[in-house]
Amino acid sequence: MDNAENLTPQPTTDGSFTFYSTEFGECFHSRYGAHQEAMGKFVYPTLLPEKAKQEQVKILDVCYGLGYNTAAALETIWQINPDCQVQVYALELNPAVPRAAIANGGLQTWSPQVQTYLNTLAQDLALQASCCQAQLLVGDARQTLQVVHQNQFLADAIFLDPFSPPNCPQLWTVEFFQVLNQCLHPQGRLATYSCAAAVRAGLLEVGFAIAASPPVGRRSTGTIAGQNLTNCLALTPQEQEHLQTVAAVPYRDPRLIDTASSILTRRQQAQKTSNLEPTKAWKKRWFKSA
Repeated sequence: MDNAENLTPQPTTDGSFTFYSTEFGECFHSRYGAHQEAMGKFVYPTLLPEKAKQEQVKILDVCYGLGYNTAAALETIWQINPDCQVQVYALELNPAVPRAAIANGGLQTWSPQVQTYLNTLAQDLALQASCCQAQLLVGDARQTLQVVHQNQFLADAIFLDPFSPPNCPQLWTVEFFQVLNQCLHPQGRLATYSCAAAVRAGLLEVGFAIAASPPVGRRSTGTIAGQNLTNCLALTPQEQEHLQTVAAVPYRDPRLIDTASSILTRRQQAQKTSNLEPTKAWKKRWFKSA
């Protein structure tokens, strides 16, 4: 697990910073902009500006990290409706990450109120304020998500923001998606930056409808999932056909306890016996110059 001293700030294009994780070999955000990503990949796709008009909004932030997604959500909601009651469950493996973000001034672009609340959450793992109740559940998200489910929490918005599937397949499995589905309000939305065929196929398998979210700083779209999706970007023919290739064989973790290597090996074996089209044929069809 990355220690605070190993978390070196990395600048991003929009002026915000992120951290590089030596454990996962990735940055926590894209180089295009951590702030921009929080808004474009999570806040807007889950319709939080619209939901802010409600008396209460419930958010489940999977892989809280530096806290940017929750910060962007709170700021957006309270700019529209200062009286909105917000409940947050945030799941994070390493509490050193949000604390290091605060120590490095990572939350300074947000309002003093949001800074104060997220500082309290990072230090105390809980927040009880007049307009916000939040808990930061530390540990393997496969286990901490069970706590959220047992508390019958139904989120209006779920932010699914782990490291990429090849590096953190534990949080992209059919079984994990099943529990997320049980924690989402029927009118709620899940949003993730990933457009991977395996991720989208897994979401479909557990009963989600899916759509694309607009690209943020790069060519690829993100993914929206829910029961009732309207006014969303439909998958393109290229994306739809990708779901018919072996790239769409989903990750599986039957008991929600397997190692990353076990999950990756299981998927590779399933791909070898799959009757789906080879991904190379799909690439050749759609990327003829490649």
